[in-house]
Amino acid sequence: MKLAFDTATNSDAAELAALHSAVAEDLTRGFGKGFWSSAPSERAVLNDLRRPKFSRIVIARTDSYRIVGTLHLATKKPWAIDTAYFTKVARPLYLTGMAVHPDFQGQGIGRLLLKEAEAAARAWPADAVRLDAFDAAAGAGAFYAKCGFREVARVAYKQDPLIYFEMILL
Repeated sequence: MKLAFDTATNSDAAELAALHSAVAEDLTRGFGKGFWSSAPSERAVLNDLRRPKFSRIVIARTDSYRIVGTLHLATKKPWAIDTAYFTKVARPLYLTGMAVHPDFQGQGIGRLLLKEAEAAARAWPADAVRLDAFDAAAGAGAFYAKCGFREVARVAYKQDPLIYFEMILL
């Protein structure tokens, strides 16, 4: 399977919402209802796409033009991140969401998306990429660690167990 990476546009909103829903349903089937059980609506995806100066949604498409993976980079700090745990840098980017369709997981798409995120962050320019992952069986903490992100803290935000990760880009 050949993949192409690009920045999402408004015409991708419905497919992105469907991708996130498929991932949320798959995680809920596998791990029960939890923080991972909700997905953004098409309207929410469109809202994110309207802020290109402050965020970028990267998509991975197959050669048949189907979106099989996505991630969202933003300059604005997400609500659940406490910057006190991270290395002080002038221009951090935040990975605020990532998903690979369940039918395409385990094929290296997530790792390739993170390489795209790193390249996008360097071009932005940013000094670091930060993220939080659920500290639960449905979380992706081990995946981020394997992809070169460094764990900086384990915290609870509104009773959500989280792991904070960062990748310094100096």
